[in-house]
Amino acid sequence: MAGSKRNKIKKALSPPFFNSPPESSMDDDDLMDDLMAQLDSKDHTVQAESATVLNEMTINKAADTPPPASAKQDSKARHKARQARKAAALAEQLVPSDPIAEARLKKEAEDEERTIRHICDDLNLEMHEINPDGHCLFSAVADQLALLGRLLPAQATYAVCRHAAADYIHSHPDDFLPFLPAVGGEDTIGATSSTGLMSRAELDRYCATMRDTGAWGGEPEILALSSAFGVPIHVVQGGTPPIVIHQPIGSSRKSDAADKNVVRISYHRRMYGLGEVSLDMCASCEPIVTSHDPI
Repeated sequence: MAGSKRNKIKKALSPPFFNSPPESSMDDDDLMDDLMAQLDSKDHTVQAESATVLNEMTINKAADTPPPASAKQDSKARHKARQARKAAALAEQLVPSDPIAEARLKKEAEDEERTIRHICDDLNLEMHEINPDGHCLFSAVADQLALLGRLLPAQATYAVCRHAAADYIHSHPDDFLPFLPAVGGEDTIGATSSTGLMSRAELDRYCATMRDTGAWGGEPEILALSSAFGVPIHVVQGGTPPIVIHQPIGSSRKSDAADKNVVRISYHRRMYGLGEVSLDMCASCEPIVTSHDPI
C-alpha cells in the first residue's frame, strides 16, 4: 500500500504527458487524501514530496473552484484546510540542508530583527508576536484595531478581518484588479484582454479563497483593510523603506510615522530563516506601557 502511494506521488511530480489520458487511479480527491496521510511519514523524503505536491494541488484547486454556496464547512473540509496549511509550511521548510546557506539566512534574520526593533524603539513600540500562520496578517491587524477601539475585543479576530478585506476587494474591483494577475497570466482562460489580469469570475474565486481559507494575505489585503476600517496601516520592515504607509483609498489625510491613530504591524520575512519563500510573519506593534506588558 505504501509503495502504491509513493508511486502516485512520483507520478504527480513527473512532467505531464498530454497525449495520454488521465488514469482513474489519479483521482484528485483520492490523491490528496493519500498525500495528507503521508505528511506524518517518518521518511522525510516522502514527507517533503507529499507536502510539495499537496501544496501545489491546493493552490490550483483554490483557483479553479467556484465560491462555496455557504461559508459553513463540514468537519472533513475543515480538516483538509488544516492539512493544506500544514503542507504549505512543510513544503517551504523541508529543503536539503546547506550549512553555508543556513548561516547566511540566520545572519539575515538577525539583521532584520535588529533593524525592526530599532525602528520600534524609536517609536516607543514593542512587538506583540502573532502566530506565524496564514492568518497572521489578519490577526495582527485585528489586534491593532482592538487597541484603537475600532473593534470590540470579541470581534478582533482574523476571521472578521478576512471577511472585511475580501468584501471590500469584491465590492471595489476597479481598485484592485490592476494589481491582481490571473493565475496563469495572459494565457489564462477568461483573463482580461492581453493584460493577464484577473477576470471578474477569477476575482470572485480569489475573494472567496481569501475570506474562507487560510490563504496568506498581502498588499491588496492590507490596502483593503485600511480602506474598510478607514485607518492608515503602517508596516515596519527590515528593508527599504523601513515603514511602508498604506492610506485608505480616497482619503485626503496624509499619515506619517509619528501618527498615533494608525494600525502598526511589523513584517518579518526572515524570522524563521527560510529565505525568500519563508513563512512570512506579521507582528502587532503596540505602545510601550510602564509595566512593559502588551496592552
